[in-house]
Amino acid sequence: MRTIRRDPPVRSDPAPSRAAYRVTRLWLSPFFRFCVKVVLPVLVLLGVAGTWALNSVHRDGVLHWAQDLRGSIAERPEFVMRQMIISGAVPELSREIREKMPVKFPVSWFDLDTDELRAVVLSFDAVEDASVTLDLNGAVRVRVEQRVPVVLWRNHGGLELLDITGHRVALIDRRDGRADLPLITGDGADHAVAEALAILVAAEPVAHRLRGLTRQGARRWDVVLDQDQRIQLPEEKPVAALERMLALQDARDILGRDVALIDLRRPGRETVRLREDALAYLNTMRAFEQGLSTQ
Repeated sequence: MRTIRRDPPVRSDPAPSRAAYRVTRLWLSPFFRFCVKVVLPVLVLLGVAGTWALNSVHRDGVLHWAQDLRGSIAERPEFVMRQMIISGAVPELSREIREKMPVKFPVSWFDLDTDELRAVVLSFDAVEDASVTLDLNGAVRVRVEQRVPVVLWRNHGGLELLDITGHRVALIDRRDGRADLPLITGDGADHAVAEALAILVAAEPVAHRLRGLTRQGARRWDVVLDQDQRIQLPEEKPVAALERMLALQDARDILGRDVALIDLRRPGRETVRLREDALAYLNTMRAFEQGLSTQ
């Protein structure tokens, strides 16, 4: 009996192809999977949306829809501002702020720029800081931090109220309009308000005779008293110099004599200038004494 020989079946190669191997390796990369799952769909959507938006009819329709939506929201009662509430300002300043504000009520919340309104409030000399908020109750709330005037400055332009930083608070027509504030004069006095206040505190013993302070050469102060008396202070440590002079005043009553000027500009070499009539009388007496001594 003849035996038939059969060849074993040919088995396929289990190894993947080169292309499949490369795709598998790429898929193992997190960055590749992110690009395929996220970036590619987003790019497709953007492309479709961009193509649709290139059509002017579609674009105009979206713009009209957005404007209608904004208008319907802006006209709702809860978004309509009907009044302005100002706090922290005197009545005169509040009235000026209301007149300058570029707002006509009623106005929609969406038509107001709080930064622009705050800039308008800060443009006033009397305002140091301010905040503007929109209230859901239909009010624009303006909170003002007002500057406090501490001195009255007379300059070439007139009279100005200054705060402690030397910033102008307001203009004033007459000195007696703020007689409660001390008077300073001279160029550059507005840049040394804090020093002037320190000198005024030290001059408290003669406050009843004080007329004001004068800035000399934008570098030092003169204390001006009644009866045409003046105390010249040094550039450095003017308060200490004035305190030493006032201590001498308590002991010898220098200001109660016929003194026109006390010069304290050179420490250790203080000088006193007599009035013209007192100096003439002293010269006469000296001449008389000399005449007696020659006889």
